[in-house]
Amino acid sequence: MTAAQVVLRPATKADLPALALLQEAAYAPMTARLGRRPMPVGADFAALLDAMDIRVAGEGEALDAALILDWKADHLVIWSIAVSPVLKGRRIGSALLDAAEAAAAGRGLALVRLWTNALFTENLAWYQRRGYGIDRVEELPDRRVVHLSRQLTREH
Repeated sequence: MTAAQVVLRPATKADLPALALLQEAAYAPMTARLGRRPMPVGADFAALLDAMDIRVAGEGEALDAALILDWKADHLVIWSIAVSPVLKGRRIGSALLDAAEAAAAGRGLALVRLWTNALFTENLAWYQRRGYGIDRVEELPDRRVVHLSRQLTREH
């Protein structure tokens, strides 16, 4: 699969076990770095399916990618972008970010928000290259959360 081949569909309850496995695999490097599981790993995906917009690529027991969106009245929050480790480096994450931004624009929203752990410097740099600016850094007892946002242009 390449970025051009990414076809997202709404997740179903049948996808939840594969979604949990994908999240765990995709976030494994971050889990190792943190020494604990990041928030998108081990989440209650059944509750998220009811509360958020979960889109997945792939079929069956091994999903290729997932995008979890939390729609707000005036903006979109990207809750998680996950790509199977075997597909890393094929710009699938970029395709997912593009899909999220296009979905926001399609709903008439001009603002997209997300966050990442300050230790994930490569993610932070990637989001900044994609036009996301740092809004604030939240200091929590066990981590520093970097909140980012991007104003979408008319083309997006």
